Amino acid sequence: MAAMVGGSARRGTPIMYSQKNLTSKKKYDFEDILEERRQSSDLRYAMRCYTPVVYKELSPCKPSAIKTLVLHSEQVQYVIKELSKEMGESPDIVQEEAAEILDEMAHSMHMGAIRFFAFTLSKLFKCLFKSICVNEEGIQKLQQAIQEHPVVLLPSHRSYVDFLLLSYVLFTYDLALPVIAAGIDFLGMKVVGELLRKSGAFFMRRTFGGNKLYWAVFAEYVKTMLKNGYAPVEFYLEGTRSRTAKTLVPKFGLLNIVMDPFLKREVFDMYLVPISISYERVLEESLYAHELLGVPKPKESTSGLLKARRILSEDFGSIHVYFGQPLSLRTLAAGRINRCPYNLVPRHIPQKPSEEIHAFVSDVAYKIELLQIENMVLNPWILISTVLLQNLPAISFELLVEKTLWLKDLTQSFGGFLDWPDNLCANKAVRSSLSLHSNIASLVNGQVILNDTEAGPGAAGESVFKEALSVLLCGSYRNQLLNVFVRPGLVALALQMAHSSRKEEVYSSFAFWLDVFSDEFIFFPGIPLKDFEEGCYLLTKCDAIQVTPQQIFVTEKGSDIISFLTGMFRPFVEGYQIICRYLSKEVATETFSEKQFIFGVRSFASRLLETGSTQCYEVLSSDMEKNALATLVRLDVAKKIKMSDGFTYSVSKEALSKTAGMFESRIPVRKPVAARL
Repeated sequence: MAAMVGGSARRGTPIMYSQKNLTSKKKYDFEDILEERRQSSDLRYAMRCYTPVVYKELSPCKPSAIKTLVLHSEQVQYVIKELSKEMGESPDIVQEEAAEILDEMAHSMHMGAIRFFAFTLSKLFKCLFKSICVNEEGIQKLQQAIQEHPVVLLPSHRSYVDFLLLSYVLFTYDLALPVIAAGIDFLGMKVVGELLRKSGAFFMRRTFGGNKLYWAVFAEYVKTMLKNGYAPVEFYLEGTRSRTAKTLVPKFGLLNIVMDPFLKREVFDMYLVPISISYERVLEESLYAHELLGVPKPKESTSGLLKARRILSEDFGSIHVYFGQPLSLRTLAAGRINRCPYNLVPRHIPQKPSEEIHAFVSDVAYKIELLQIENMVLNPWILISTVLLQNLPAISFELLVEKTLWLKDLTQSFGGFLDWPDNLCANKAVRSSLSLHSNIASLVNGQVILNDTEAGPGAAGESVFKEALSVLLCGSYRNQLLNVFVRPGLVALALQMAHSSRKEEVYSSFAFWLDVFSDEFIFFPGIPLKDFEEGCYLLTKCDAIQVTPQQIFVTEKGSDIISFLTGMFRPFVEGYQIICRYLSKEVATETFSEKQFIFGVRSFASRLLETGSTQCYEVLSSDMEKNALATLVRLDVAKKIKMSDGFTYSVSKEALSKTAGMFESRIPVRKPVAARL
């Protein structure tokens, strides 16, 4: 088997990969920090003595001093001189521009604003959430890490609440508040933008557009805060909120910046802390579904925030915040990175990262995201929504409970971190979840159905839009389970799509689907064989398959599991099939933009849905459409061409036909009589 995939690893055996830890975490490891807030004064809590521990007992540096350090740093001064020569302008003019960039960007931590948020958020969180549960062991490890080396906090990103929640948790535990990378859009919110700045937010433009001065000032600002141990730095590897609840492919820009002081030996070590934030119900769930179907995202504004206050009467369940083990960057780099080349060039001269550094940063980013996924807390509704989507348009309540309990056992067998209400019987647990998510599903005459959701602006009366909205709302919760099931799920898919039960054939099919869906789900780069082995191990563990040296068979017991897993991933397979059919039949022009592609796919898929030719509403999601286009580019089916006003795409019909054929091939599940474990 190893010989079969000898060329598949990207760079030898990566040291970053670790087999998923299947030991179950315990609910009693968490503390509900809202419990005390419900029993004591919020004003006293906000005004209490706040004395956080700091890095190596340094005194906090004032934000104005940070600005001075950045502006007069060797790196910024070097770029100012270089740009002055290039543009033929006085260095003072360029320096003034750098100061303006810094004024726009920089945070200004102010205790009054922090106490205001501590008081206000206590009130808001008690209205919105039943509990905010935090793993105390993780807090203790973070407290120790902050005292030893600079710390980078890397939370998952599912909601705007993440931004405020983490600071609230750290304030509660008397830990140093982070400085947080935030989008420049927030500055457009009157009053709120400045309050965020005074609570630790620093603002970055969405794109730097090759602006050397902006990049130099921004990079130096982040590195100065890290090197001086002023405060933990917080940013989101995903770059933006995930609208689908699937973890997004990581962005490497900020991670490159924070690693730079370590690579240049300006700090001895640095801790990277993966943080998993799990919502029982996401505040923006409806907004996300509308966005995915093409309804424009509302602009961030104070008036929009005030209009959203109606949600205060709703129940959004519980939040779990899991602080992972702080990862030593020095330990991660040991044996991987040669830092000697950095000694040959003065630190202030910008250097393009080598391929070795690129590969290392990529590995660290994927490792962090896989740890975030591993520590996500799953709740009953995630299981219920998964069952519902495989039993549309309706399922009896009794059967839903039965299938949910079956899926609960399978999830725990696969190592899922499940928060199940042990104090309730199964019927009550399912009813409680249905009540919390009554905007998505209802119990009518003993049958559970998805609600008819109101169509958004410009889509009134469109039944396809309404159905798609319901499916995407439900799908955003099912997607959280796909993170746990993706490896055994793709093995199940490979068993159905491969041309035989020979292990090599099944692995080949698995590797193909893993490559196809590498923009949909998170896989450690370059080690598909390890992912395949993990998937096979989990399926063997639950007696679903039997693996021999040459073949993989599905057991009698396993046929239901394989069928269910394949059903979980069917919307993605069918969605990609529809997109390929659109490109082969409908695209008349030689080139097209992403916007034209999305509009074309939606029009084509809507016709299929209206005529009943498909039930795959998820193909209308812009997330799937963009990921499919990226996949076709990666598979050399489409070419991405840079133009002055953006990118255009062209498709090779021959390559498309071949790939579409691979999407379509399938065989029935094999169930040899002798297959027993």
